Amino acid sequence: MREATNSATNSATNNVTNNTTASDVTLPQIWHYRTPRARLAIWFAWLALVALFVWCWQVMNANTMWVFVWDAPTQAADIASRMFPPRWGYINELWWPLWDTLNIATLGTLGGIAMAVPVAFLAARNTTPSVLFVRPVALAIIVASRSINSLIWALLLVAIIGPGLFAGIIAIALRSIGFIGKLLYEAIEEIDHNQVEAVSATGASSAQVMHYGIVSQVMPAFLGISVFRWDINIRESTILGLVGAGGIGLQLQASLNVLAWPQVTLILLVILATVVASEWVSAKVRGALI
Repeated sequence: MREATNSATNSATNNVTNNTTASDVTLPQIWHYRTPRARLAIWFAWLALVALFVWCWQVMNANTMWVFVWDAPTQAADIASRMFPPRWGYINELWWPLWDTLNIATLGTLGGIAMAVPVAFLAARNTTPSVLFVRPVALAIIVASRSINSLIWALLLVAIIGPGLFAGIIAIALRSIGFIGKLLYEAIEEIDHNQVEAVSATGASSAQVMHYGIVSQVMPAFLGISVFRWDINIRESTILGLVGAGGIGLQLQASLNVLAWPQVTLILLVILATVVASEWVSAKVRGALI
């Protein structure tokens, strides 16, 4: 009797254990890269992108004369046949305008540096005298400079102060403020503050802290930024003459006006050689300074 009771008890215990174990086992979950909501959002994004593309295509077709588009390869081949060979005898007329272009880029870069450095120190959080008032003004100057292309600056300045090299120099300088100022103030904000604290701990004055604690750290970046901007200004100054701001762009505009395609080819080759040379000089100088 006792054995039968124990057997029944063990059987019941095993059944309960088996039932508990079966209920505790969970089925493996299937892993998905994205949730259903994320997949739905992606599909809607693609749908919106396709709809935007179709709308833009309709807007473009409404103002496009496709007869000119289909004829473009023929016209391009015709102009290309007139551009070669270049008129090499015209090279002597380009040396002085090329020199003017280099002067516009160089003087404009120097002017931009002179204006961008104080703006950068006023825009950096760790050097500005006022985060609430002065810094927003400095940032607004940087944004305004970067928002307006150098060609538009030149167009405005030619209308204000007249055509010539001076308008081109000022245009390059105004355009350079935003580029140099932004990169420089970011470099100022990323300096090692331990060095500044160490210089201050010696009892140094504010000017000495600025010189030995901040300027010494950002000088390599500043030199690299300045040379890089000069390289960019070489390229931008080559086209300022199209709006009357001096340089080799004046010769290019004059040649285009009279359809002197061999001269245009020569001018483009000179511009290409100048840009390549400035790129090489910029790379060498930045490699030596940084």
